[in-house]
Amino acid sequence: MITQKRELSSNDNSIYRIKRFIDEVNEQFEDHLQAINENTNEIESNYELLSDLNNKIDKISERLEKIELFLHEKANFNLEEKQEFSIEPLTKREKEVFLILYTLEETKDYVTYLDIAKRTGLTEDLVSSYIKSLIDKDIPILKKYINGKAHLRLNAAFKTLQAKENILQIEQRTIITSF
Repeated sequence: MITQKRELSSNDNSIYRIKRFIDEVNEQFEDHLQAINENTNEIESNYELLSDLNNKIDKISERLEKIELFLHEKANFNLEEKQEFSIEPLTKREKEVFLILYTLEETKDYVTYLDIAKRTGLTEDLVSSYIKSLIDKDIPILKKYINGKAHLRLNAAFKTLQAKENILQIEQRTIITSF
């Protein structure tokens, strides 16, 4: 009987230790879960802040482009000296988008992303990305916003120079192989 009581006491002690161990593990899991939730909240907060900043930068960029367009169109702000253009090499797709912009501009005053997207089979977002890439490579593309939509055109001096000197080295093969 005494041995039986010792066994029960020993079993109770083991069960108690196991329960205590499980409680400690649960407590550690709770601490980790709380840390993960705090990090997630911080990441979401940072993402919202970055999104707000990006929207503000876009609005400032839009306003600057409107001012530039105003200066070019209304104030007859033209530089008479020959402009130098130092263009970085373009990818095949960038050349295709440029060429569509260049040729559509012959029939329209301004070209939209949708106009280019219809001709290339790309989405408007991709066309926007390629136009941004062209601008980053110093191709002088002017943007005018009408009802929140970007309308594009090439700088007239650059377009004339491109026609004379083929700065971008676009070949007829670019047109044929891209469609």
